[in-house]
Amino acid sequence: MLENGYIQIYTGDGKGKTTASLGLAFRALGHGWKVLIIQFTKGDKGTTYGEIASSGRFANLEVRQYGLDRVVYSHNMNMDDYKECKKGWEYAKQAIQSGEYGLIILDEINICLDMGMLKVSDVKNTLINKPKNLEIVLTGRRAPQELVALAHLVTEMQPIKHYFDVGVMARRGIEY
Repeated sequence: MLENGYIQIYTGDGKGKTTASLGLAFRALGHGWKVLIIQFTKGDKGTTYGEIASSGRFANLEVRQYGLDRVVYSHNMNMDDYKECKKGWEYAKQAIQSGEYGLIILDEINICLDMGMLKVSDVKNTLINKPKNLEIVLTGRRAPQELVALAHLVTEMQPIKHYFDVGVMARRGIEY
């Protein structure tokens, strides 16, 4: 376990935010840490995400999903999305204070903040009061400036070229 755990943010419009956080989780697991990944705005979509399918293979990894079986955008967000996000955040706050984990990843939480499903002030207060040795990662586009200022590490993924632009859809084992 770390003496000082930091706050990391992976944001931007480019691909790789969740993938980077999963790489960090894999690294932490290799050192015997207990890791929690909470996925906001992500449900099963009928085809299991690879990280969900493989999570049972790691004794120290827990993955929780709080989202419906579709991608959430501002034009299709509804009250059920809001409720799922709130449930996920309540679970996250308890987990953060539990002292049980070395790394907690709040995957796509920035989307919830950007769309007003969570209050930035609530997340900021929780992060400020986290246990000293807990590492926390927040992912998702449009990270709030208040949290960017608070974080110790911020990486912005920028798209240069993407096969989606020529019609290649999400691929199993690569995007999910």
